[in-house]
Amino acid sequence: MRRREFITLAVGAAPSWLPLLSVHAEDRVIKIVVLGDSFTAGSGISAGYRFTDQLEIALRAKGQSAAVINAGVGGDTAARGLARLSRSVPDDTDAVILELGANDMIRGIDPSVTRTALSEILRNLEARRIVVLLCGVRTRTTFGDEYKSAFAAMFSGLASEYNVLFYPAFDEAFVDDAQLKLLDGLHPNAAGVKAIVTAYCRKWKP
Repeated sequence: MRRREFITLAVGAAPSWLPLLSVHAEDRVIKIVVLGDSFTAGSGISAGYRFTDQLEIALRAKGQSAAVINAGVGGDTAARGLARLSRSVPDDTDAVILELGANDMIRGIDPSVTRTALSEILRNLEARRIVVLLCGVRTRTTFGDEYKSAFAAMFSGLASEYNVLFYPAFDEAFVDDAQLKLLDGLHPNAAGVKAIVTAYCRKWKP
């Protein structure tokens, strides 16, 4: 029998932020790279409790054979993520969770500049046949509602253009709860990260 591998993406009616990956190839481990900023890098969180750590544990508990790689860098903008794309996401990657843009918002970068960088990332991953989950963000900004809305439209527009899975706000699960954030009021603490992962698992029905 010819050896086969396949990745099945299951997306329900409710929005979900993680591509559900199933594998059939002698239990081959699916490699997921999280390309992001300090939200996913785990700033201020002990090893073992960061997003990639908790996500991998949750996936394995659900029967998914997955290794989740932390390619988050604190302070990264979309442009900086693009600059390190080739070394952060090797060709043997099966899926990427793309979480960039929060720092662009905080710094007041023109949404069109962010869009160009994210578009280049998505185009590169598409050419390499790497499955992508694009994450938007609700993080605070001092540049007004119109500016924030422009970012929301930019994220959703890219998701439609490149036909990728889309989660509108990576920080949705913790952004409104001070108990789920570090003292800086922006980043999730370990409990906030757990809330992100739990929100997904609650929606997934294998």
